[in-house]
This record gives sequence, C-alpha cells and structure tokens, in this order.
Amino acid sequence: MPTPCFCNSSQLFEYCCQPIILGKREAQTAEQLMRSRYSAFVVANINYLMNTHHPKTRPSKDKKSILKWTRSVEWKGLEIITTSVCEPSSLEAYVEFKASFIEDGTLANIHENSYFVKENGKWLYKSGIHK
Repeated sequence: MPTPCFCNSSQLFEYCCQPIILGKREAQTAEQLMRSRYSAFVVANINYLMNTHHPKTRPSKDKKSILKWTRSVEWKGLEIITTSVCEPSSLEAYVEFKASFIEDGTLANIHENSYFVKENGKWLYKSGIHK
C-alpha cells in the first residue's frame, strides 16, 4: 500500500522524500532538504541525516544517541512555517518549521529556524535557532 510522505507534502513517500534520502536525486531547494531530513528522522536513516549536515557542525559523535532517540519517539507531522525566497543561484536559505512527536506519552515539538547552505551543488543543514 502506498505511503503518504511523512513531510506532509501530499505526495507519496516513494516519489517525494524517499528518492532524496536514498541518493537517487538531490534536494533542489533548502525546503526539500528540510522535508527529506524530517522524513529521514521518521524512518531513522541516520546516515542520510549525517551526510546532509554540514561537516563543520555535524554531531558525528552523537550518531548512536540520535538513532536511539529518533526510534524512541512517535513522529506526528511536519509544518513548514516560512521558507526564505532564494534565487536559483542563492547559496543560503532559511526554513522555519515545527516537527511534532510523542515522547514518553507527551506531545512535543521542535520549532526551529534552520539555516542551510549550498556547497558543491548540494544543500546542507548548517545550524538552527530553536524558538
């Protein structure tokens, strides 16, 4: 049975975020990268999350704890609040989002304004400010 994409795009996962996560195509925008990273949290694809996190800010030593945490929560949805308008030639962008999840029986969310950079033709998550 087809699975709706976890990023709430109204597309199927196999056509939306899955090809990006599996490396079959690149995220064309920072928002696409944000959506695919959320979906990667849902499916616990930590390698994708590490590979799309900028090397200067990548929490590589926390890989096992991130995997354990992402598997311990029930992901409920992603809401994109705003995306900075960026020209095709832009090398940076911001995406504000809320990601909801249930942890230890309590509904919680991550509300962040994420900063993305484009290097060597690929979008990377660099940092975020929690709100």
